[in-house]
Amino acid sequence: MAERGVVAAGHPLTAQSGADVLRAGGNAVDAALAALMTSFMAEPLLTGLGAGGYMLVAPPGGAPVLLDFMVEAPGHGAAPEDRASLDAVVIDFGDAVQVFHIGASSCGVYGMPAGIASAAERFGTIPLSELAAPAIALARDGVEVNETQGYLWTLLGPIAVATPESCDRYCIDGRVPRAGEVVRDPDLADGVERLAADGAAPFYTGDIGAAVSDWVTSRGGMLTRADLEAYETVPRDPVHVRYHGREVLTNPPPSAGGILIAYALALLERGSGPPAATTIVDAMEAAQAERTPAFLEGLAEPGFLDAFMRSRLGSTTHVSVLDADGWACSVTTTNGEGSGLVVPGTGIHVNNMMGEQDLSPAGWFTHPPGRRLPSMMAPTVVLDEGAPELVLGSAGSNRIRSAILQVIVNAIDLGMDAQAAVDAPRLHFEDGLVYAEPGIEDSALAAAGRKVAWFRERNLFFGGCQAVERHHGTGEFSGGGDPRRGGAVVTA
Repeated sequence: MAERGVVAAGHPLTAQSGADVLRAGGNAVDAALAALMTSFMAEPLLTGLGAGGYMLVAPPGGAPVLLDFMVEAPGHGAAPEDRASLDAVVIDFGDAVQVFHIGASSCGVYGMPAGIASAAERFGTIPLSELAAPAIALARDGVEVNETQGYLWTLLGPIAVATPESCDRYCIDGRVPRAGEVVRDPDLADGVERLAADGAAPFYTGDIGAAVSDWVTSRGGMLTRADLEAYETVPRDPVHVRYHGREVLTNPPPSAGGILIAYALALLERGSGPPAATTIVDAMEAAQAERTPAFLEGLAEPGFLDAFMRSRLGSTTHVSVLDADGWACSVTTTNGEGSGLVVPGTGIHVNNMMGEQDLSPAGWFTHPPGRRLPSMMAPTVVLDEGAPELVLGSAGSNRIRSAILQVIVNAIDLGMDAQAAVDAPRLHFEDGLVYAEPGIEDSALAAAGRKVAWFRERNLFFGGCQAVERHHGTGEFSGGGDPRRGGAVVTA
C-alpha cells in the first residue's frame, strides 16, 4: 500500500526520482521538481534547461495556481531582416509524417530555469540542491537508453545530428544512441548544478544567458540578451470547468490547450451518460474550429477566457504527482524537438518552439517579442468535492488536448482506473480527418460520414498522457503511465 503518494512520468527513472522525494517527506511539488530535472537526462530530446512549460499546483486548502514558464517569442532589439531561414526536418511516425523546423531562427526564450526556481521558492520544502542531486548524478554517470528512448533517438535523429555541437553532445561514434547503450552529459550535469546552487539568474542576466544569446544571434537567431533579461515566471488562475459532478482545473490563456479542452468538456457536459466516439469527435471539431487567428490574438487580452466561455458554452513530456497530504502537481514541459543549437559549456540545447507550425498557425514569426506562445500543453487536475482525484497531462503537440479529453472521459464517465484510461485506444480530429488507433469503434464514425485514417497499432503520435489518481473511498493511490511514450508509475 502506497503511503506517501504516486508519480507518473515519461520514463521509469523520472518517476522513481519523484517517488524517492515523496518517501523522504517532500511534497508533490518537491517530487515533481526532482522528476522534472531527472527527465532532462532520461528524456533528453523532449525537455531540458532550454525548454519551457507550465506547472499546475493544487495545495490542500489553498487556491490552485498555474505557474507559466512557457517559451516566449524573441526579438527585443533585433533586426528581423537579419533572421536566418528555418531548416525543415521531416519526422516519420510510420502512419503519418510531420514537418518540424529547426535552426537558430527556431529558438525562443526559454523558461525552464525560471520555472524551476519559482516553484521551489513558492512551494518547495526540500532544498533545490537536494532535489537536483539525482539528476546531476545520472548526467555524470550515464543513463542506459531504453527501447522507447531508442526509438525517439531514431525518430528525431536528424535533429540530434543537425550541428557539430549537437552531434558531439548526443552521438556515439557519429550516430544517435541505440537501446542498451549508455549516454552521459557532463555539460547538463554542470548546468543543473549551477541552477541548484545559484538559481535562475545566471541563465537570464548572467554568464550563461549571455553565452546562449551570443551563440544563437551569431547564427541568425533573434534570442537577444534583452529577451532573457525580461523573462519571468507568471502565476495565473487556472481555468475551472464543471464536468459530470467534478471540477476540472487546467491551463488558462494565453495558452490555447486548456481553454479548448474546457470548451470540449463543456460541450460534452450537455449530454447524458458516457459520450460516444462520434460525440467526442464532434466536440473536438467544434474546439478546433475556434482556433482561428482572432482566437489566438485574443488569448493575450484580459478577460478573454470568461468572454470566450460565456459566448460558446509539441515533442513534450509530463509529470503528474499526488501526495498523502492532499497536494497535487501537474507539470508539462517541452523543448519542441530541439533546435539543434547546443551551446557548449551551458548544458542548454535551445528549444525550436518558433519553428513549431502548431504554435504559429497564422504564419511564421507573427508573434511579437515577449508574447508567450499559444501552446496546446495543458497540465490538468480533476477535483471531486474539492479534493484532487485525478492529475494528468500529456505530450503530443496538437494531439495533447485530444489525449487529455479522452482520458478524463474514460476515467469519469466509464469508470476506468488511471492505467486503463491511459491505455484505451484514442482518436484525434484535425483538418477534417479523424486519426484513430485500433479498437476505436468504426461503424458509428462511418455512419456519421467521418473520414478516418487508421493507425496499425498504438502510436506515440497520439500523445503521452501520464495520470495519477487517489480513490477517495479507500485512499489508495494508483496511476497510468502511457505505453505510447514509455510512461511509468511509481508509488511511495
